[in-house]
Amino acid sequence: MPEYPTAQRYPTAQHYPTALGASDLKTITLLGRDLAADVMGTVGFGELAFWLATQERPTPGQVRVFEAVLAALADHGFTPTAIVTRLTYLSAPDSIQGALAAGLLGGGSRFLGVTEDCGRFLHAVLSRVQEPPMDDAGWDALALETVRAEREAKRLVPGLGHHVHKEGDPRTPRLMQIAREEGQFGPHLELFAAIGRVHPQVLGRTLPLNGAGVCGAALADLGLPLPLLRGFALLARTAGLIGQLAEELRNPVGNDIFLSVDLNNRSVPPTPWEER
Repeated sequence: MPEYPTAQRYPTAQHYPTALGASDLKTITLLGRDLAADVMGTVGFGELAFWLATQERPTPGQVRVFEAVLAALADHGFTPTAIVTRLTYLSAPDSIQGALAAGLLGGGSRFLGVTEDCGRFLHAVLSRVQEPPMDDAGWDALALETVRAEREAKRLVPGLGHHVHKEGDPRTPRLMQIAREEGQFGPHLELFAAIGRVHPQVLGRTLPLNGAGVCGAALADLGLPLPLLRGFALLARTAGLIGQLAEELRNPVGNDIFLSVDLNNRSVPPTPWEER
């Protein structure tokens, strides 16, 4: 039998402090609480995820907004992340972890990553303002200045536009409503809402404020760490991808997706890279 390391064998080992999980022979602590007695069956998973990230227990209002974000980002149909998860499972049904990882690795600047991009963008704008505006007129002026600057720099404003919900993403007003109800409608959401009101003056067309963007604004208003915002989007999508795999087990479509490409490809002459 292998001999596993014990604390007694390493009496002079360096200490590695953590306020998260720790174990001894008879107990497990998490965030300073007894895991079995004080957390299990008492703390919901959304509340725990928030608590783990901030090491401060959230209020019920914060939990409601946070869990609304998780619900908003869990699944959005046959997105690339869902498709690649199903196809990876088709290729390697013995590797559920591989299928989930494949889908999560696709969370980038076009899908899911917008949540972090928008939160960071709004925070950067707000950090340059000495005093936040006091009314809608002030927020609109700041938003107009912001959109014009991005347009002049030929950059896109994160959170604007959606390939399906061209007339309005239903998640956006609902999340804003929940944040207002819980007293969590802060400066990031204020600025994001103002961008939604004024951007047609600059862009010459009306684009929807998308769900990923409003989730980033809401998470930033909750005070969650900006470098982790994409992590929360991936946390939500993990649940969605498990759902995709569960449906693939019941009603598989991965092979049809594969064959629709494989049986319909056409051969073309090679194209040198310089001509592309």
